[in-house]
Amino acid sequence: MQRPSQKPSFWYRNGLTLFFLFLFFITLIGQGLTGWKEHNQQLQDNGGAILSLGQYLKTGHFISATFENFQSEFLQMGMYVLLTVGLRQIGSAESKSLNEPEEVDRDPDPSLPGAPWPVKKGGIWLKLYSNSLSLCFLILFLISWALHLYGSWVDHNDLQLLMHKPQDSLIQFLGEPTFWFETFQNWQSEFISIVAIVFLTIYLRQKGSSESKPVDAPHMETGK
Repeated sequence: MQRPSQKPSFWYRNGLTLFFLFLFFITLIGQGLTGWKEHNQQLQDNGGAILSLGQYLKTGHFISATFENFQSEFLQMGMYVLLTVGLRQIGSAESKSLNEPEEVDRDPDPSLPGAPWPVKKGGIWLKLYSNSLSLCFLILFLISWALHLYGSWVDHNDLQLLMHKPQDSLIQFLGEPTFWFETFQNWQSEFISIVAIVFLTIYLRQKGSSESKPVDAPHMETGK
């Protein structure tokens, strides 16, 4: 057992991030390998030459599939961070209190020990830092959306070549349903997952989780 005075290890202090990074890389490798096999089968079925794994990782098929998921996740998290500033859900552990002031709404105090440098600097730096989380998610979403579009377009034109059809420009491709079908099917899954976590935390509990209210909390108690 770890003594109270003993500094927690690096693994303990960063366990949540490291665990999900591990899962991310394992599933990304799995996606790459299975996507490579699936894409080569598709190429063979249409009379194309099979690709090495290194070649496949540069294809529109891999790029599109990867960033199709990234952009929807960043959109979900960015909207969630931003909309929870002003919107409420009575009884949810994911909502701020309906009437009580919240710690996150207090004005930044540059005199606090350990305050980040933008807080001490003030001005535009403080303004940017005060909204840096949502801005970061917005930038990540836009980059991922653009890479998803690029990958999907390249993959579409690769298939067009295999079927001896003319290639489409990026503008022409945007008018096709393929990219938007991929986009909307991911967005709707992210939005319903937010509904689930916001609503289910009203009535359901997970002891010890920071995403749950205390087990004995009343259903209509809002916030953690």
